[in-house]
Amino acid sequence: MNLILRSLGFCCLLSVFACFPQKVEQLPSKKASMFTFMTLDPGHFHAGLVHKSSYPSVDSSLYIYAPKGQELQDHLARITSYNERNEEPTNWKLNVYEGDDYLQKMLEERPGNVMMVAGKNDKKIEYILSALGQGIHVYADKPLVVDAEGFQKLKKAFQIAEEKQVLLYDIMTERFEITTLLQRELSTIPSVFGELEDGSPSQPAITKESVHHFFKEVSGVPLVRPDWFFDIEKEGTGIVDVTTHLVDLIQWEAFPEQILDTTEVQVYDSKIWATGLSLEEFQRVTQKPQLTEELQKYKVGDRLEVMSNGEFSYSLRGKHAKVSVIWNFQAPEGTGDTHFSLMRGTKANLIIRQGEAEGFKPVLYVQLLGATPEELKKALTETLATRYPGLDLQLLPTGEFKVLIPAQYHTGHEAHFAQVTARYLDYLQSGTLPSWEVPNMLTKYYTTTQALRLARKEN
Repeated sequence: MNLILRSLGFCCLLSVFACFPQKVEQLPSKKASMFTFMTLDPGHFHAGLVHKSSYPSVDSSLYIYAPKGQELQDHLARITSYNERNEEPTNWKLNVYEGDDYLQKMLEERPGNVMMVAGKNDKKIEYILSALGQGIHVYADKPLVVDAEGFQKLKKAFQIAEEKQVLLYDIMTERFEITTLLQRELSTIPSVFGELEDGSPSQPAITKESVHHFFKEVSGVPLVRPDWFFDIEKEGTGIVDVTTHLVDLIQWEAFPEQILDTTEVQVYDSKIWATGLSLEEFQRVTQKPQLTEELQKYKVGDRLEVMSNGEFSYSLRGKHAKVSVIWNFQAPEGTGDTHFSLMRGTKANLIIRQGEAEGFKPVLYVQLLGATPEELKKALTETLATRYPGLDLQLLPTGEFKVLIPAQYHTGHEAHFAQVTARYLDYLQSGTLPSWEVPNMLTKYYTTTQALRLARKEN
């Protein structure tokens, strides 16, 4: 295949892809150095969201290597829509190679120094190993691996990254959700939270649950998912995908900036189960007329059974935790994905709810157990005021306090991709990750892959 260099302007198509940019919170950094991104096999819409914003230290030339197909065209159309929107358009110059040898071609040409990958999870670790071996930084969507065999390769990947002095980093957007940030901040204030309870298998110290939907809108347009998204051999089961975010947040909140180890993890209960889709629902979300041959093995009767749901309980340094992810086809009208998070402290419980009462927007509540309202008020308006001015409290009839958060802090899921990318670029400029990031990534993926082994009753 020949290299196809073209500036893409899908003018007729762009009216469908109208969207608005999100501002990037730029972090303090040294003198900006230039990085050039190479996107490999962009099968997941997260690959596009990384480029919804521009970054001062990133070259506007974007190199994309992928097989031919609708996934590539959807990716190009999404980025082109960002380029041609009315408000704060981006200026990505798209240089596209289409061909089955896309990985080899990227490694041969190497027009950039950072590989970005978001797509088929079964291939992801091989892509990562190939890029790192050539001294290329890797910025990868979660999950990096989806089984125990992949975890062993991930350990090798981090060894190679250290030898080549390049950075491998996964995209943990949920660390930038304001209610999660404040839940973490309040848990570090002893006068309010006390200490994190140890919990037990029946009453965990930390619980995180999320509900997602196969059919939804992204950047204002209906999301078309590739058919392989429903193949657990390519995508992975529910227990190793979205749970990556939940386990990451547990580590990040319960043990902030502390180095964790796989020996401190014990998974003791785990299960996976299916969500059934009708052929009509499959057609609606994939725009494919029928199931592929690879998906036929998941068909039960007239429904596609997708092993997308997962739940497991574990302990980390003696603190008990539980995570749960459920996938439905489509949220009821006016609703969306939801998240629930509970941290139990000796003086207060910190709770994030995102249900009907919250208008399906995340809201942080504080249930005082020993701390006083005055101590909570002081934490918000004095201790946290420098970083988060404008926070306030509302006492509810239930006795809980609702944390009132100014609207400007609610940036939204899509904006979080710009925020985490800005953070990664800061790490690239400094040449290193925080000391706890790599061991904690390994601990995170050890946890999810061990949970899968237990659910499957593997040795």
